[in-house]
Amino acid sequence: MLEAALLETVLNVISAVFLLTGGLFGVLGGLGLLRFPDFYSRLHAAGVTETSCALLIIIGLAIQSGLSLLTIKLLLILLFLLFTAPTASHALARAAMVDPKGPDIPSDGPRPDHAGEPSSNT
Repeated sequence: MLEAALLETVLNVISAVFLLTGGLFGVLGGLGLLRFPDFYSRLHAAGVTETSCALLIIIGLAIQSGLSLLTIKLLLILLFLLFTAPTASHALARAAMVDPKGPDIPSDGPRPDHAGEPSSNT
């Protein structure tokens, strides 16, 4: 009986560590969006912290739920997020590169010499 209570306490502590760390990553990602100077560094902060935040929080929730159908659903959500979040960040970065104005050029500033197309080496 004591072993079951100890195991439950250990699982709760491990789950709390994952949940709090994931929440901290989310807050740090939000601060990165506010503090970083340009589009690409903000995009990097959002993409990396979104993926790691979701990973840690869903792992913490899966530990809390135990082995059940809910855990399988959480892992499927995690799999979906691990595919879509980096893809969305990549699509935003590519769209910003192709934009003739570019993401960091003010509207009254000089125009770039190139048309905004990415080089074939990238």
